[in-house]
Amino acid sequence: MAGPTGGLSEPTSAGMDRVNLGFIIAIVAVATIGGLLFGYDSGAVNGTQAGLQAAFNLDATGLGFTVGSLLIGCAVGAFFAGRLADMVGRRTVMIMAAVLFLIGALIQGFTDVHALFVAARFAGGMAVGAASVLSPLYISEVAPANIRGRMSTVQQVMIITGLTAAFLVNYFLAQSAGSSLGEIAGASAWRWMYLAQAVPAAVFLGALFLIPESPRYLVMRGKDEAARTVLNKLFDAEAADRKLGEIKASFDKGHKPSFADVMSKKTLFRPIVWAGIMLATFQQFVGINIIFYYGETLWRLAGVSEEVALERNILSGAVSIAAVLVALAVIDKVGRKPLLLIGSTGMAVTLAAMTWAFSGASADAAGNLALSDTAGLTALVAANLYVIFFNFSWGPVMWVMLGEMFPNQMRGSALAVAGLAQWGANYLVVQSFPALADGIGLAGTYALYTASAVISIFLVRSFIQETKGKELEDMQG
Repeated sequence: MAGPTGGLSEPTSAGMDRVNLGFIIAIVAVATIGGLLFGYDSGAVNGTQAGLQAAFNLDATGLGFTVGSLLIGCAVGAFFAGRLADMVGRRTVMIMAAVLFLIGALIQGFTDVHALFVAARFAGGMAVGAASVLSPLYISEVAPANIRGRMSTVQQVMIITGLTAAFLVNYFLAQSAGSSLGEIAGASAWRWMYLAQAVPAAVFLGALFLIPESPRYLVMRGKDEAARTVLNKLFDAEAADRKLGEIKASFDKGHKPSFADVMSKKTLFRPIVWAGIMLATFQQFVGINIIFYYGETLWRLAGVSEEVALERNILSGAVSIAAVLVALAVIDKVGRKPLLLIGSTGMAVTLAAMTWAFSGASADAAGNLALSDTAGLTALVAANLYVIFFNFSWGPVMWVMLGEMFPNQMRGSALAVAGLAQWGANYLVVQSFPALADGIGLAGTYALYTASAVISIFLVRSFIQETKGKELEDMQG
């Protein structure tokens, strides 16, 4: 993918620099297809719960493990991708992830062996985990500081787009087959829900060969002229030369980035890394992926039909996209920290409302829950407002900040740690949900998520530093 340089580049408000905005947008669009894969897989599994239970004879714990096996892979993939990206390059690791995801999607769609299904889901998870940390890392390293927040927020737009696309595909597949257990062309509809993931994976794989390597990675590996070539495609010649010098100065001469860069003798990790871990874990502790992964199951527990549950998933996806687009418009104006605080407050209130709504649920002889008209309306409105607050704040901002908050010298290793924490927390929440819902009920489960949202308000106020408008070379560890 080649782009115009020099005089053909478009000016921005970042000082006197002229940037090739069209080229930057194009390569950001490619990088964020990794977010689309993340979102699509999260949404695809949402409609396959009944199929997985029927095909593999799973109880609640087995279902949680089967769904969550992807998240174990995500944690592993996110951890090793950060370090591997420092060794072989950001783009190279994303290509490896796309291949792995493609193979995993096909196996999940075809296999009748539970162990092989779980292995394929784990492999796909490694790919999703790698792409989830490398996409914002890559974007932060190619986008100018004054639009970096907006460009990085596209990652969340793509995640939600992938979710919504999966909800739509699942809905129409289930409608065509009569249910997720019905057949289309000789295969169960729920299997087509997995096979459909191969399409965005193939697109991602092909598109990655059209974008350049990160200039900051190239400088780190001593490939200054290659970095200059990329920077000349991103900026005018004068800005490219200046930025090359700034990037070189941000690395310790004679010291290659290593995992030791993130460590501290007194506190295990350096303070900036602990801040990243906090962002990564509390993004999950508020329970957002219960809506994403178990939305269809959640609404069926609340007494609605599979068709209505899938329709509510589509509604959640639509309002999510709208919320992220609002965040994209304001993140470089109002900053990251204010959005986090607004989101934490809004999620605390809406989660509390959902806790109240489910606290009055009654169960029939078959164990199906039923809500009163008032409680049902409250749950529906609160759930969608909760999704809006999350996708206006913690959804995009966490990824934006993880991509930009760490100094160049430690970015890969710090992202490895934060990515491991993020996906580990994700797995803990998803794996525990079926057991919690059975044990303490939906009201008790949402009360735990409400408490996490309240705690996050105080953590953001105390430990998060604003990064709006700062160059990556100015980040302090």
